[in-house]
Amino acid sequence: MSWRKVLLTGALAAAFLYAAGRAQEAGSQLRLIPSEIDALSQTGPSAGTSGVSGIQTRVLKGDPTRSALYTIQLLVPANTRIESHDHPDDRVATVISGTWYFGYGSRFEESRLKALPPGSFYTEPPNEPHFARTGNTAVVVQITGFGPTGTRYTEARPAMPPKP
Repeated sequence: MSWRKVLLTGALAAAFLYAAGRAQEAGSQLRLIPSEIDALSQTGPSAGTSGVSGIQTRVLKGDPTRSALYTIQLLVPANTRIESHDHPDDRVATVISGTWYFGYGSRFEESRLKALPPGSFYTEPPNEPHFARTGNTAVVVQITGFGPTGTRYTEARPAMPPKP
C-alpha cells in the first residue's frame, strides 16, 4: 500500500472517529429533576450491580455493557446484604438516600463497614473487592463508571432461602 493510501485511510478514519464523537456529545445533554429520575423504568439486577434479588436499577446515562461512560442508580431494599465482589471498571458513587454501610475486603466483615449517610461519596476501584448492606431503611446509591462493567463475587454467594 502506498504512503498516500495509508495517509488517506488514516485521515478518513480520524475524521470518522471525530464525527462520531461529536455526534455522541451532541446527543448526551441530559438534565433530570428527581421526579423525572423516579419516572425512569427500573429493572432488576443488571450489568454493574451485585445481582442480589430485590435490588432495582435505573440507568441514567449510557449503557453499562458498552465501552463508554455510564451512570446507574441502585435502589436497595431495607435489610439487604451484599457479599464481597468486585467490578472490572473504576467507579465512583454517591449515597442519595438512606444509610449505606460499605466496606472493602475479600469477605464480608461487619467490623469493616462504614456508615455512609445521604451525600456521602465513595470509590469502587477496579478489581478491588467490596461489600455492603442496608439497615432498616432502603438506600439509593448512584454509581458512575466507564464500561463495560460486570460483577465477580470473591466468595461463594449464599443460596437464597426456599420460598414457602
